[in-house]
Amino acid sequence: MKIDHRPFIVFFGIWCAAVYAIFAVAALGGGDVKMRAMLGMVSGLLLLWVALGGTVMYLLRDRAKAFVEKLPGGWPLKFILFCTALALAEEAVTTTMTNLAPAFGVKMGEVYITASASYIEVVTQHSVVVFLPMFVAWALLLSRYRFSPGSVFVLWGLTGVLAETISFGLHNIPVTGLWVFVYGLMVWLPAYSVPEDRKARAPKWYHYPLAIVAPVLFLVPLYLVVLALVSIITHL
Repeated sequence: MKIDHRPFIVFFGIWCAAVYAIFAVAALGGGDVKMRAMLGMVSGLLLLWVALGGTVMYLLRDRAKAFVEKLPGGWPLKFILFCTALALAEEAVTTTMTNLAPAFGVKMGEVYITASASYIEVVTQHSVVVFLPMFVAWALLLSRYRFSPGSVFVLWGLTGVLAETISFGLHNIPVTGLWVFVYGLMVWLPAYSVPEDRKARAPKWYHYPLAIVAPVLFLVPLYLVVLALVSIITHL
């Protein structure tokens, strides 16, 4: 069963624009410096990653696909590495926004959109290191099911919403539209670069919600390893 992803992308795009507009009016109309700083950071993320990054990916999609196909190695490994590279690029944007706090009129640490102002700490302790097993999950899903790149964009975006909500709270649900685009762009071009002639079958309707949850389940082994390491270190 093939589900058309385009209405969902339009829907989440409208959602993102509407929430951003409401927040912008509230931030610019009030006297809260922190709200204006947050608006500046979110605006930078939307401009650099979603608008500029997304446009470049779309325009260069066929060249990128041809380049990836020529690289040595199997497509699952290349998919995982490509997703990881884009996740690293996205975190470079968000960490830069966090470090621009003084430029937005607040002190460092008062307003932020990353867990730390240190890029290395963010990618090795909070984000990309966590994404890796989730990208593995998507490589396995794509090896079995022929999800379209647009569907991967939406589904991984919703996984991102789920992860943000579990990690940081329910206040992430109203900004679902933003998270879908921020996360979706990490995987769309890698999914577009996956060979179309691979041995995979069309997904059934229930594979779509499963694909949202499955990457999160792949975090369980990582969580157990971390718990084991913490236990070992504390008993040294």
